[in-house]
Formats: sequence, C-alpha cells, structure tokens
Amino acid sequence: MRFVFLGLSITSSWGNGHATTYRGLVRELTRLGHDVLFLERDAPWYAENRDLPAPPWGTTRLYADLPALRDGWRDAVREAEVVIVGSYVPEGAEVLRWVLEEARGLVAFYDIDTPVTLARLARGDLDYLAADLVPGLDLYLSFTGGPVLRRIERELGAPCARALYCSADPEVYYPAPTAPTWDLGYLGTYSPDRQPRVEALLCAPARALGDRRFVVAGPQYPDGCRWPGNVERIEHLPPPEHRAFYNAQRFTLNVTREDMVKAGWSPSVRLFEAAACGTAIISDRWDGLDELFLPGEEVLLADGPDDVVRALRDLPEAGRRRLGLRARERVLDAHTAAHRAAELEGYCREVQAWS
Repeated sequence: MRFVFLGLSITSSWGNGHATTYRGLVRELTRLGHDVLFLERDAPWYAENRDLPAPPWGTTRLYADLPALRDGWRDAVREAEVVIVGSYVPEGAEVLRWVLEEARGLVAFYDIDTPVTLARLARGDLDYLAADLVPGLDLYLSFTGGPVLRRIERELGAPCARALYCSADPEVYYPAPTAPTWDLGYLGTYSPDRQPRVEALLCAPARALGDRRFVVAGPQYPDGCRWPGNVERIEHLPPPEHRAFYNAQRFTLNVTREDMVKAGWSPSVRLFEAAACGTAIISDRWDGLDELFLPGEEVLLADGPDDVVRALRDLPEAGRRRLGLRARERVLDAHTAAHRAAELEGYCREVQAWS
C-alpha cells in the first residue's frame, strides 16, 4: 500500500518521543513492501536539532506551512491508500480537515498523546484535532488502549478505534556488557504533572541513599529544579545514546504523566526501550501495566520512595538481572516496531474489508 504520514517530526527527537515511534514504524512498513511518504512541518525548533535529517527508509519531505502542503502534496494525498495525520502536528486540525476533503483512501488519526488529547478536547483548547472531524475518520489509532478505545468510539463517534502502542527497536536497543555507572536513572522531558513522581521516586531515594549514584536526562527542566548532590543531570540525550544510557544503569525509572495514569494502558516508548536493553525497571503504578509486563517478574512497581530504596538496597544482583532479561523477552515477543507495523497493516486491511 501507499502510506502518507503527516507527523510532528521524524527528523528530530528534540523534546518529543514521536520521532522514535515514527522511525521504527516507517522502517518496518517499508520492509513489508509498502511505499511510505512522511511529511513534516519545517519547524525552527526541530531544524536546529535534527539528529536524523534524512531518514533512510521511505521518503521524507519538509513543508513550510499549510499553503505549501496543499500546493505541493495534494496529488500524493489523493493517490495514497492510507493517509495518517498524527497528534501535535502544527495546525493539525486544519491539516486533517484538508486531508479528509482530498483523500480517496483510508484516513487515520494517530494519537500519540491520547489522554492529553481527550482532556484538551473537553476543555476546548486543542488545535491539532477538532471533535467534528473524528466521525469522518476511517481509523483512530491510539497510544492508549483499554477502555479509552470504546470511549473514543462512543463519545467522539470514531467508527473504529484501535490501540497502536509505541514500541522498541531491537536492532537499536539491546543489552551490552558494561559496568553500571548509576544505580537508578530516568530519561524524560520535563513535565510539571510528572515531576512530583520524579521527586518521590528518584530524588527522595537519592537523599536516603547518599552513597549511590543517580541520573536524570532530558530537556526543558526549569532552572528552579533542585537536585540532590548525587543526582547527575544530562540536558539532552539524542536517541543514538539511549542504549548506552540504559545499559549504564542498574535500574531505570519509568514515570507516567498524570493524564496517562488516569487513563491507564498508556506505556511510554522509554518503558519498552529500557526493557529491550535488559535494564531492570522500576515503574509507577497504573491500570493496564500488568497486561504489558508481569509485576514482580518483569517490572517492579513503586508507590513511594521506600519501595525504590528497598529495590536498590535489597534486591540481589541475580534477581535484578533476571528482572531485566524477562522484560526484554516480553518486548521481543510483542512490542517491537515490526509488531506495530504488522498491527497497522492488519487494521488497514480490516477497515478496507468493511468499505
């Protein structure tokens, strides 16, 4: 099939997790024999931080603005069997409206931020999707699974909502023998609703375990953030360095945004990537996590600082290694980019069969 994606970014991972997801998905779709065109708005904040300016899979093109998109890519949208517009695309609602008018094949919305999208739709302050467009879609793809999918169909009128979770690329993320640099690490862009959990599950344990080493990597943390002396800060860690980062940790921390905790069934790409590296994971608790990883066997759950301290201090090294390797096995069985491409292909065939 011919796919056209209009996504936030595939060329730059700066301050967003979309690029990693799109890179794996586009690569695996092309390996399945599909023709893929990715269209990205040429935004200055990504232009200054492009870590993959020319992706080697499919075709990537930049457009300057909405008029340039309409003028330059109308034929491509009309000729595609599947057109997918992603969340957080600049002027995304207008982009999707135009796609619905022009496309002759399937039209899908890929929501990489589903709980945030639903909350902002309810508040009426969303610019990348409008509620009146959802019933016109053929497929609503969601980073969040579980009961939210039925809500999208029931309340927003989507004819078909399906989970298309993020994933890990086992060609990029895998174990490497190295002496751990840190006892616990965290990788994530700053978010005010997520920061209290970072404070409770990383900073508080760091203060309690002054002889251990901790690290927080990610951009946009305000100058007012105060870190314990044994917490190292890395401002931005590009994707090519993620594997080494995870492999240098005894444990890695998975922390979830508040809207996603409330929705449940919202795994982050970092969760799968860390697991693919065989790094032992300590995660906050949310509904649906136990359907992805088995608590106590493939992931440890922490409700507060004491749970983290006990894991770092008391879990034998053999148990830590076993935890990480079991999580890796789960990713290889169900959560790679190849799995997601096959799922997307299947959803498209399913909807085409109904048409």
